[in-house]
Amino acid sequence: MKIYLVGGAVRDQLLGLPVKEKDWVVVGATVNDMRERGFRQVGKDFPVFLHPKTNEEYALARKERKTGPGYTGFSFDVSPDVTLEEDLKRRDLTINAMAIAADGALIDPYHGKADLVKKILRHVSPAFVEDPVRILRIARFAARFGFQIAPETMGLMKKMVAAGEVDALVAERVWKELERALLEKQAEKFFEVLAECGALQILFPIGCLQAGINTLLQTTKQSNDSEIRFAVLMHCCSVNAINQFCMRYKVPSNHRELALLTAVQLQKYQQQKKISPNAILNFLLEVDAFRREERFKKLLLIFEVCVSSFSKDQLIDCYNIAKKVDVQDLVVKGYKGKEIAEQLNLKRLAAIKNTFPEGFA
Repeated sequence: MKIYLVGGAVRDQLLGLPVKEKDWVVVGATVNDMRERGFRQVGKDFPVFLHPKTNEEYALARKERKTGPGYTGFSFDVSPDVTLEEDLKRRDLTINAMAIAADGALIDPYHGKADLVKKILRHVSPAFVEDPVRILRIARFAARFGFQIAPETMGLMKKMVAAGEVDALVAERVWKELERALLEKQAEKFFEVLAECGALQILFPIGCLQAGINTLLQTTKQSNDSEIRFAVLMHCCSVNAINQFCMRYKVPSNHRELALLTAVQLQKYQQQKKISPNAILNFLLEVDAFRREERFKKLLLIFEVCVSSFSKDQLIDCYNIAKKVDVQDLVVKGYKGKEIAEQLNLKRLAAIKNTFPEGFA
């Protein structure tokens, strides 16, 4: 039995990047061999085990055979006769198909190190076409590393799209890859790659996304929050388009809410030449700023990214001024129920007018 460090940990180590997770491949072992050594089996589709002390994942070396459409249509051979080279061959990209032995030796049968140096994303074998998730993954790696895609690999991606493989992708997996891509340094490249291979119009057939894609570059410099980046992506879309997108890909509610809030409030803001004190207070109330301060500040950051003339400083000042109004004074004076809210907002408005009597542009 031999154990090798594989995949992204090897790639990132060679790139001088922090290694966040370590994955291991075990060659020459059976399920019983692993259990006898105290490993806990967790894999359903194929044997994956957790180390008894480190909890890192150890998988038996395996070969795959395509048996049906999509990324779940595979059968696996995990016999002890499967070699390390055979296991690495089933992987998506050469830069992910390297291993490090126990003595520190690099095993690189598909020249992944050379492609790292050349900054190229290249498929390992023709079996690349058997898993449509690889289209999303390679687009995400382009967004992460800024690497170019080998022409022959892009050719395979186009064939996969033409063959309808993208249609077999399940919603949850598409969202998972999209969310991860939004967090990459060059998130816009994810969409550029999908557009080039023809998958963008199939997966995200919403014309209003283009403005958001163009704005993502600025957003990556401001925030690494996926809710903010998703809202920026959708900021020019209609409420209906956002809801349809979120339903299709089962987008988490926090992401959907912020995207909808952004689209509605951004449109209102852009229709106003000047923001009066009344409009300022109405905005703060509509976005529920006093109860959801964190979301409110996310919204202001999105505005600042999407509208070049917008500065959040004055709205933050108005919010802080209005927030200082003490509701307890109203209770002491005998106001009850709705009267408290009405009087509270009158005092908030007066406080804003006192500092910004004319509002601001």
